[in-house]
Amino acid sequence: MVSIETQINDIVQRVLTQLEQAPPSSNGGSPRYRGIFSTIDSAMAAVELAQRRYYRVSIAQRKAIIQAIRNVSIDQAQEMAQMVVAETGMGRVADKVLKHLLVAEKTPGPEFLNPDAYVGDDGLMIEECAPFGTILAITPVTNPTATIINNTISMLSAGNTVFFAPHPNAIKSSIAMIDLINDAIVTAGGPDNLVVSLDTASIELVDQLMKHPKIALLSVTGGTGVVDVALQSGKRAIGAAAGNPPVLVDDTADPEKAARDIVAGHSFDNNMPCTSEKEVVMTEGIADRLLEAFTHANALVLDPKLLSSLEAVVLNDRRSGPNRKFIGQNACVILKEIGIQADEELRTIVVEVDKDHPFARHELMMPVLAVIRVPDFEAAVDLAVELEEGLHHSAIIHSANIYHMSEFGKAINTTLFVKNAPSYAGLGFGGEGYTSFTIAGRTGEGMTTCRTFTRFRRCSLVGAFSSV
Repeated sequence: MVSIETQINDIVQRVLTQLEQAPPSSNGGSPRYRGIFSTIDSAMAAVELAQRRYYRVSIAQRKAIIQAIRNVSIDQAQEMAQMVVAETGMGRVADKVLKHLLVAEKTPGPEFLNPDAYVGDDGLMIEECAPFGTILAITPVTNPTATIINNTISMLSAGNTVFFAPHPNAIKSSIAMIDLINDAIVTAGGPDNLVVSLDTASIELVDQLMKHPKIALLSVTGGTGVVDVALQSGKRAIGAAAGNPPVLVDDTADPEKAARDIVAGHSFDNNMPCTSEKEVVMTEGIADRLLEAFTHANALVLDPKLLSSLEAVVLNDRRSGPNRKFIGQNACVILKEIGIQADEELRTIVVEVDKDHPFARHELMMPVLAVIRVPDFEAAVDLAVELEEGLHHSAIIHSANIYHMSEFGKAINTTLFVKNAPSYAGLGFGGEGYTSFTIAGRTGEGMTTCRTFTRFRRCSLVGAFSSV
């Protein structure tokens, strides 16, 4: 007798085969995935229709749609994390699961859109948050599906629709996430195709989309180059570009706690988040104790004799940035290339270098942590500001001196500033506040929310209104 499990597997295989063989849909959409289209025109027509329908959706229904997106993102967190790692070959599955749960649970929804009201002798004035329309959202390979979840919740909460342009190296997992989101929206009673994308990805397509007359706003989460292009498009652009977040550790810090926190934040998803600790500036009075503490914090402090060998592995031929082959790889994978055996539990490779070393100057996006020794706090502040390069992204300090915290915060002037905790506390993970994976330090919006993606609209009623 055939088991129930075997029967189910047979049914699943038949359905998958039928989907693979299904002809293209009449509107140009994918026969397998909701919201995925083969041409810009077909996708734009679908999302434009969805936008017209979405304008008429009540706030209560909008909230139900957002909750459905949260639910499916939580339910599928493990599967999507596995898919992203399998497709991109970067990061840690367990950490990506945490990213998905974080954005699903802590991205603000429509409750952030409360209007401002002014009542007086001349009547009533209300300022409310109104949608732009269809937003082009460009998403990175480092956090592909988590950024899609975060952007979708923010942009749909504001009443917009979204046209996603995922990174080419994460196109399959991005499409799968968009399909899950659209299915959840429709199941919750919302319009189909509120979120759309194309079944292919290229620079040429992104360029066409940026210039498309029906795209109302650009939201770019990625490298400096793509943000530069967006800012030159002639449209309003919200730019979340790369950062090189420094950590300052002064003489008053607890070295054991600082080392644990730095390793935790730096190695999270193998250092791919743009907010992660990229280099440490440590004062002379704590330097030796901090280096010793790293050895107790699941990190390996590299023998200086092996520095040149490590450079040959993780830097590109011009020493102007990372060797892309090792971006997002586990520390043990990198160490194996220089003849050191380690298990997957090892989180970070700590290397003491000078301030001009490429490990300190370039965002590596891998678990290789440069540490630089300086004489005192003043020198540490100056160097940290220099290494951050005015990107206004993220910075971290470990100190027991509240005046040092304040002074460094004013000097570094970053969008995220974390004190005595791993960097991800600034994202609301182990710290207070909401989260966002589109951190617009470049264009000044900061941690984006649904309010970021709205127009402020004023409605005035003249005449006696207040009964006070």
